[in-house]
This record gives sequence, structure tokens and C-alpha cells, in this order.
Amino acid sequence: MKSSSNPSLPLARLLAHTADAVQAVRAGQSLNDALARCPSEARPGTQALSFHALRWLGSAHAARERLAPKAPPPPVDALLLTAISLLWPGAEAPYPAHTLVDQAVTAARQRHKAGASFVNAVLRRFLRERDAIVAAVQHDPVAAHNHPAWWSERLRADWPDDWQALLAADNLRPPMTLRVNARRSTAAAYVQRLAGHGIAAQAFGAQTVVLAVPCPVTRLPGFTEGDVSVQDAAAQLAAPLLIGEASPAGAQADWRLPPGAHVLDACAAPGGKTAHLLELAELDVLALDSDPERLKRVGETLQRLSLHARTVAADAARPDTWWDGRPFDAILLDAPCSASGIVRRHPDVRWLRRSTDIAALAKTQARLLDALWPTLKPGGRLLYCTCSVFKAEGQAQIDAFLQRQAQAGLVRHPPAPGHLLPLPDNGTMAGAPPFGASPDGFFLCLLQKT
Repeated sequence: MKSSSNPSLPLARLLAHTADAVQAVRAGQSLNDALARCPSEARPGTQALSFHALRWLGSAHAARERLAPKAPPPPVDALLLTAISLLWPGAEAPYPAHTLVDQAVTAARQRHKAGASFVNAVLRRFLRERDAIVAAVQHDPVAAHNHPAWWSERLRADWPDDWQALLAADNLRPPMTLRVNARRSTAAAYVQRLAGHGIAAQAFGAQTVVLAVPCPVTRLPGFTEGDVSVQDAAAQLAAPLLIGEASPAGAQADWRLPPGAHVLDACAAPGGKTAHLLELAELDVLALDSDPERLKRVGETLQRLSLHARTVAADAARPDTWWDGRPFDAILLDAPCSASGIVRRHPDVRWLRRSTDIAALAKTQARLLDALWPTLKPGGRLLYCTCSVFKAEGQAQIDAFLQRQAQAGLVRHPPAPGHLLPLPDNGTMAGAPPFGASPDGFFLCLLQKT
């Protein structure tokens, strides 16, 4: 069977590339790096299959262990796990079972010829005994939830009423959400423009658009010219909160950054929030990131949108290496985190993270908060945010900071939502996006210096 994204590519080839990606992730490499090594013509199909395989990896691994307790060589094992994940009931496999088995065996001959008969035997046995195997492995929490056990346990402790819904949500496809450039148009007008190109979408608020079906950015009218950007609804809350725009509920803020305000976007790459700040107001923005390569993406984003900010490659936690002593009116700190709130967009994250990472990341976040706070002028505001649903990286981090800093206080108006979960009922929370298309998991807290 051919790939729907590129009809010229046989499924066996896509399965082989997907197995390479799965093998790389299991060895500790990011999926992005693995896909970058994939031939460009095979990348879209490989990415789609890789997302599927990684979302069901826990189930597939438990099944493979039951079928073949002794692990085969890594290239064969990765191919088996990929195929089993695509054969898993309820996983909405894009290919018929007999086609998958046939093409997986073909891919095995190409990857590890001696393993082809083993792959054939294991997959056919899985199909024969699928219902019994699926029932048996559900007693394994990793197989049942397709997350490491420590991850599930942390979610259960943090969100006792929602942890199972959060684990299930991580395996759903996220909405594709756009931010219309406020200098160019509105969400309502852009939805009409999309309709003229045969793309169904819905407008929410002044600038947010949610597509009915995700599509490549090359199909979005005006994307190259800077009329629109891809940005999740939760991330779109950051810039208006820091500037003092109207809150998501429509209430006007009692504080607003003046034109020309001196603003720091720490940890700025890839530049979405930097750009959003500049779309909404005339600001003097310093965009900082410790990774020079990632910082290039900030420049590219600003160039596409015809916006300008000063960019500096430096460690935000070491102001002595980059700060000129001029206090900032406002600081946006989108701190490095576990990315536990965006697992549906990055399904490899759950398999790459370790339980010890959370404490290490929390220390980094605290170090950044403490280092940047002195660079904020009295009366200025700092917006702390992470794309995490773990409380250690959100509310617990802020509670500890407030204990350390007597000059720091929470801003009550406009209200920052605190923790947002990737669930459709966030609309009931203060400051949450006013629509049911669930945003990414996020934490946003606005602080003011007295």
C-alpha cells in the first residue's frame, strides 16, 4: 500500500524509516533529530507513522515482550514495535492488517534479512491472539496508559481528578491553531479568507483561528508574507497578559505597557511569543536565547513577519554577561521545562524524560527567576510560563519564589490562568481560552515588583 502523503513511496520504505526513528528515540535521541536524517520525500509519512508508533509504544512493547520475551536486535525490535502499534485495536491504524504484516516483512528483509521470518511469525501470532494479548497487558500501567510509570504517578499526585483524562489526551491529535497578525487582519476576516481556499476554520476572539483539519503551512494564504503564524491558544495568552491587553474574558486590564517599553523575552526561541508581543505593541524587545542555532529561528520568524527585535545569544541566568544595567519594564520568562503539556505534539518526550529531570528542571527555572528578577524595574511585571502540567514546574515553583522574594507579588488583574490542562473544560478557568478546542498544557503566572 502507498503512503497517502506521497503515493510514490511504498509502505515498506516508510515503515523502515519509522523504525529508524523509533529506534533512535529508544536510544535517547529526539524525534526531531531522527526525522531530520530521513529523506525529505519520506519525512511527512514517516513523521505521521512515528507519532502513531510513539503514542502506542507502551502497549506495543508489552505485547512484544509477551510474544517474544527475549528482545531481538534493536533494528528488528523497533520494526516490530512500529508494526504492533499500527495493528493495535482502537489505534485507528491507517492500513489493513494483512498489508501491514506483508510490508513489515518486506521492510525486515531490507533492514535485517535474518529477522524477516521472525517478524512475520510474531506479527501473525499477534493477529491470531490479539484480543487475549491486549486484555493481558492492560494490567501493566505502562501498557495501559502508554506513559512511563513515574509520569503517570506524578500526574495522579498533581491532578487526582484528571490524571487519567490527561494521559488519554496525550494520545489524541492536537488542534492546529493559528494566530492572525494583529497588524494585518482579524481572526474573522482570515477565516473568510481560508474559506475561499477551501479550508474550514473557526475564529475565537480577535486573533485566534482553529482549523477543522490540520494542513501544511504552505497551504495557508499569506503565511509566507507574515499574515498568520502557527501558535497554540495557550501560548497566545502570554503576550496580551504581559502587555496588559484585554483579558480572555474581555475585561480591560488596569495596567498596560507604554509604547517603547523595554521588554526582555528570555529563552525566546523559536520566537512565537517575541513576534506576538511586537504584533500587539510598539516595544523595545531584547530576545535572548542560550542556543545560537535556535536563536536564528527567532530572526527568521521576525523577518517573515516584518518585525524587529534585538537578538542576543546568551544564558539568561547570567545577566552579568549580557545585561547593560538598564532595567526592563517587563520580562517574559518562558522557562525550559519538561514539555509535559505538549506531549500530544511531541510524543517522544514522555519516553525521553526521566523522573529525575523534573527536579533538575525546577532548579533551572528557580535559577532563572532569581537571576532575572533584579533586572526588572520597580513596578515592572514578569510573566513566568512553562508548557508543563507538572505542578513542580508551575504553581509550586511560584510559591517557592514568592517565599524567597519579598518584593514579588501576584498580579490579580488581569487574571493569569495558572495551570491550563490539555482538556476541553479549561473554559471554566479564569483566563482560559474562551473555546472548547483544548489548548496545550501550560502554566502562566504574572508577577509584579513592588
